[in-house]
Amino acid sequence: MRIDILQDIQREIRYRCEQPSNRFGMGVYEHIKAVVKNGALLAERYGADQEVVLIAAWLHDIASITDYSLYRNHHIYGAKMAWEILSKWGYGEEKTALVQRCIQNHRGSVSLEKGSLEEICIADADAMAHFDSLPSLLYLAYHEQGMEFEEGRDFVRRKLERSFQKLSLKSREFCQDKYRQAMNILI
Repeated sequence: MRIDILQDIQREIRYRCEQPSNRFGMGVYEHIKAVVKNGALLAERYGADQEVVLIAAWLHDIASITDYSLYRNHHIYGAKMAWEILSKWGYGEEKTALVQRCIQNHRGSVSLEKGSLEEICIADADAMAHFDSLPSLLYLAYHEQGMEFEEGRDFVRRKLERSFQKLSLKSREFCQDKYRQAMNILI
């Protein structure tokens, strides 16, 4: 595993998260770290290429934290940014293309076919991270979107419900308890 690339990417993502242009606040960095953690678990569990999964996990939201105007299509712009970063490292073309597909297909709100275990790991890890990132989702609801108490709580509950439904069947079984615990907090 290329630890040098992973460390460099992690530093780059943290730096971008700390910039005033990142409208999501540092909560998005915690979200990304949760995607990395969940991605590593899923890659091991499903026999996916762990290095590809970890790189894609760190980079999956790079476009939206870099420029909020890219948010709507951040999966597309993020894949292009990943190519730029990985090509500077001389990362293999095949693995770079797989990282790009993971980023392009990670969004649960965009129904795209996942053609590899790595793509499934990233999409599922992203959805699972919402169960680990309740403070970040609450920040988004109350601070960024200015919602009232019940409206914000319902917004987060719906987000968690959608995230759970977007999981692959295997991952749904794997994180069912985590999902229930997160939902119980929002009662």
